[in-house]
Amino acid sequence: MIDDTSLESYSFELPEDLIAQAPAARRDASRLLVVDRHRGVAREARFIELTDLLPAGALLVANNSKVLPARLLTTKPTGGAVEFLMLTPMPLVEPRPGLEGGWSTAEAEGLLRASKKPKPGAVIDFAEDLSLTVIERGEFGRSRVVLNWRGDLKSIFERIGHMPLPPYIHRPDSAEDRSRYQTLHARDDKQGSVAAPTAGLHFTPELRAGLAASGFAWAEVSLHVGYGTFSPVRAADIRDHRMHAEFVEVPQETADAVAQAKAEGRPVFAVGTTSARALEGAFAATGSFAPFTGWTDIFIRPGHTFAVVDGMLTNFHLPGSSLVIMVAALAGKGVILNAYAHAIRERFRFFSYGDAMLIR
Repeated sequence: MIDDTSLESYSFELPEDLIAQAPAARRDASRLLVVDRHRGVAREARFIELTDLLPAGALLVANNSKVLPARLLTTKPTGGAVEFLMLTPMPLVEPRPGLEGGWSTAEAEGLLRASKKPKPGAVIDFAEDLSLTVIERGEFGRSRVVLNWRGDLKSIFERIGHMPLPPYIHRPDSAEDRSRYQTLHARDDKQGSVAAPTAGLHFTPELRAGLAASGFAWAEVSLHVGYGTFSPVRAADIRDHRMHAEFVEVPQETADAVAQAKAEGRPVFAVGTTSARALEGAFAATGSFAPFTGWTDIFIRPGHTFAVVDGMLTNFHLPGSSLVIMVAALAGKGVILNAYAHAIRERFRFFSYGDAMLIR
């Protein structure tokens, strides 16, 4: 009997040279591994062939959250390095205006790292118009702070912030990452993620147009990718893992599109694990195909009954991560681990800037 509860059983050896350090030359030129649920690898393809690989009439649901240049760097007067990764989604920052000189303040959460841990009450300057005051430090660098700024906070982050590339990309962020570590359907008013919903990175306007012409519908949700998505699973028994909550918006038009697809027997495909988490989390909260705005801490693991998602487009994820566990819940752990072994053997590119998998 397969043990689906052991974290160790979701691990695998991944050659480091398969971890993509840069995006493909074209978004839709990445490779695509097609996997049939409960059956296994069906074929290899290119992402640009997606129109020919989806079931007829499928509804694709994508995450339109935009990545914030959320990584702030500075040095203390003593010369020590300080890094702050903003976790609170920018649309949820509630400023308290009215201070002298046009200054505003707001509480926020983030990952704070420094050569010497800042104590509560410490003030860290990042620019003439932005500083933070430490309120409370938690585990693994997670901290509550007060942001102090003058002007438009989002514009300040755009000016001095760095794109929050994952730590397995062993290079500084570049000007190219400002566009390539961002989906083309990301919305400016949904700029709240600290990691890209990477399955969406492969889509181009031409591919979107081809999908629409072939009768595939498109809808969008917003899940502001935060600590819940990239926080590692540390519990040996995955049933003991608790997801950090992330903010989700499923608008009325998307809820209606899902309900119509279900009523007509058309499959719903999540573009990425974050879209799947948004859809399944919203259903868990409402009990129906209904609009939802709020927080979800749903942890999708084997044994989960999918109420909305019938298939998924997804990149290849870290060993032992909550994302590998999620796709194993959809397709079966044996199927997914065999597909990953195939991908490693055939030298697919892994993680954020890597290739993709279609689970159908």
